[in-house]
Amino acid sequence: MTMTAFDPSYVLLYVQDPQASAAAYQRLLGQAPVELSPTFALFVLPSGRKLGLWQQAGVLPVAEGQGARGELCSTVADMAALEAAQTAGVAAGWTLIQPITEMDFGTTLVLADIDGHRLRYFVPAQA
Repeated sequence: MTMTAFDPSYVLLYVQDPQASAAAYQRLLGQAPVELSPTFALFVLPSGRKLGLWQQAGVLPVAEGQGARGELCSTVADMAALEAAQTAGVAAGWTLIQPITEMDFGTTLVLADIDGHRLRYFVPAQA
């Protein structure tokens, strides 16, 4: 039996306080969640992909640990967009954990939300 192909269209992050996290992501995404409760928030992105913020205390099976075990990544067109992302992220209260840095895959920066989840913006290296 062949397993069904996996094509992620929904990212789910475990958070301590979905309403506080939703407020931060609302500033980042420039849109309100389509669903918001004390235990869950849901954003539907322009691409159709979904971003859910689920209160970790209610996750089954129990999820251990928190944040910084993976990243959400977004490419940007150029250095101006990268600099704007850094400025806006810091102004919105996100923690800058890696300022604009040249790496082998391109120029990048990393912000963290209030639960330690990493958001990486990058301008890909020229091939």
